[in-house]
Amino acid sequence: MTHPLAGTLTTERMNVQEKEHLFWQPEGEIAPVKFGTSGHRGQLGHGFCVAHARAIAQAVAQIHLQDKISGPILCGGDTRLMSGATAQVCAEVLAANGLTVILAQHALPTPVFSFEIISGRASACLNGTASHNPPQDMGLKYNPSHGGPADSALTARIEKLANVYLQNPAEVKQIPLAQAEEKGLILKKDLVTPYVQALGKMVDFAAIKKAGLKAAIHPLGGASLRFYRAIKEMYGLKNLHIVNETVDPTFYFIPIDHDGKIRMDPSSVYPMKPLIELVQSGEYDFAGASDPDADRFGCATKTGGLISPNHALCVLADYLIKTRAPKPGMQIGRTLGTTMLLDRIAQGAGFSIDEVNVGFKYFVDGIVQGRYILAGEESAGMSTSGWTPEKDGILAVCLLLEIASKAGDIGALYEKLTAQYGKPFYTRVDVPTDDAAKARVKSFKKEDLKDLTEVAGEKVTAVRDTDGIKVYLQDSWFLVRPSGTENILKFYAETFRDEEHLHAIIEAGRKYFGV
Repeated sequence: MTHPLAGTLTTERMNVQEKEHLFWQPEGEIAPVKFGTSGHRGQLGHGFCVAHARAIAQAVAQIHLQDKISGPILCGGDTRLMSGATAQVCAEVLAANGLTVILAQHALPTPVFSFEIISGRASACLNGTASHNPPQDMGLKYNPSHGGPADSALTARIEKLANVYLQNPAEVKQIPLAQAEEKGLILKKDLVTPYVQALGKMVDFAAIKKAGLKAAIHPLGGASLRFYRAIKEMYGLKNLHIVNETVDPTFYFIPIDHDGKIRMDPSSVYPMKPLIELVQSGEYDFAGASDPDADRFGCATKTGGLISPNHALCVLADYLIKTRAPKPGMQIGRTLGTTMLLDRIAQGAGFSIDEVNVGFKYFVDGIVQGRYILAGEESAGMSTSGWTPEKDGILAVCLLLEIASKAGDIGALYEKLTAQYGKPFYTRVDVPTDDAAKARVKSFKKEDLKDLTEVAGEKVTAVRDTDGIKVYLQDSWFLVRPSGTENILKFYAETFRDEEHLHAIIEAGRKYFGV
């Protein structure tokens, strides 16, 4: 059964032909290659076009040849307008450099790229995606041999080389795809079955099947559709219903977000509104969703409505501690802006917290080394040791469904945790700004805050300056950091006191930093 989960748009539907034209023939000066926390992104045309794809692919080819990295490179993308074309362009450039390519024949989730690398079938990947950004955006990210997001040193190297090729396009090698296939440089593989089979070792699908909860799954028009179908079939989950199988690069069927844009964000109440209504009406017990490249998750339940990623991570951490028998010395990993309720849950079970900068690349070593019970970020990304060093929205949704099947409603489980460890009040505010203000905030060091001893009636206990500025208080904290891709300052705050105190922290913190 397919539900018409569509919303009313306030903007015109994206013109597909126009955007295709701008990809192949951009107008005006095109933007330089710039890698953020997860690849280069921009609007189709000047922000991302065929020239960007070719330049990045040539840079990657040069690095593989220079560093003598052997093994095929997996090329693919999600369901965005030019993802398939981007993958093919990359394949043509890599093959022209004599490198073997596994070319995906269908949309591919980000975690599956990572899974293929750690399974030894690919040496690296080029993935055409802009995650949950609006439909007119496109991007390209590179994952090296460890399977996770490339670190800053490597992305800086790719960025530098790619910008040289962007200015000197004649130096980019390329051959037609058909010619590359004739040379045996293009491989085609089953990229669904191995991932779905391995997922069965991470998720108790037998318990999900036995419980029989009626679950609604929404791929949000993304690459996870084929994989949820395979999960349902392989594990006999008759009560798992994919409630919208629409795939359209305009994503017209996704309700608009708070700012009037289409944004396929599974953690936002706006695009998730129809799915939330399905569980609140009683038609389904659980609802889960992944964004277009399936590296982020969302879920909703009868009692909890849309579950905040912070709340879901707390429930996941508590459940994995209790059911997966983690070894002594393992940790819960979280990014700077993620709830510190995780700290209390970890401490209560005898484990420690590893707080890292924003970006999943900072979890890679810990996941690979088997250090993390769970690694999570407030922007709805998670994974765990024993799995991919890339965030996996499919894994998260399936684990949350397992929890709902065996332990109860996710919302109710979160309330039990807050009753035990205290209830946090949390927010993130995106403040519009300019490059000068971003540079000023970025330049702050903890020594500059030596006169800051109290905020909103709480004593300052520590300051961290590794990624923006984070100020730790007795029962609270706040963080201000500039976005790497947009002209905004991100202001995070959390307190275990009350909502009024949260607002006081935000007001005091913004005043201090002039944001």
